[in-house]
Amino acid sequence: MEGKAGRKREGKPLLTNDKELELSIKSLMKKMPLFGNTFSPKKTPPRKSVSLSNLHTLDRSTREIELGLEYGAPVMNIGGQSLKFEEGQWIAESGWNVSGKEVQRLKKRNLQLEEENNLLRLKIDLLLDMLSETTAETHLMEKELEEVKNHSRRKK
Repeated sequence: MEGKAGRKREGKPLLTNDKELELSIKSLMKKMPLFGNTFSPKKTPPRKSVSLSNLHTLDRSTREIELGLEYGAPVMNIGGQSLKFEEGQWIAESGWNVSGKEVQRLKKRNLQLEEENNLLRLKIDLLLDMLSETTAETHLMEKELEEVKNHSRRKK
């Protein structure tokens, strides 16, 4: 082996100056991406321009005339019955097979069932109150019985 600047390794001289070292590192980085710059974001493409359509500038009536966009109220069919959504409520369209008398009878029955339901709730509340009162009395009686037993044991 020769001196530091002229050293050879297996027939190839080692790097002799900074320029050669820099070139060697750059070529090594190209060959081995592990040593490269890991953060290299791609350039973002330019944004597409806002819609070129001028439909949003037209008022509703003009759009309806020009494009035929007449929406109307939403309609749905369930079990052969047609319902239309108007003013925040679903309204039955013609074609219902239920007569006016049947509707009145069903409303009356519904009212009866609601009243019966309210009465049953009232009865449940009353029974729960009675149960809690009886439970409290039982606990008091048990406590008094324990006190009597303890008192009689002390006397013996």
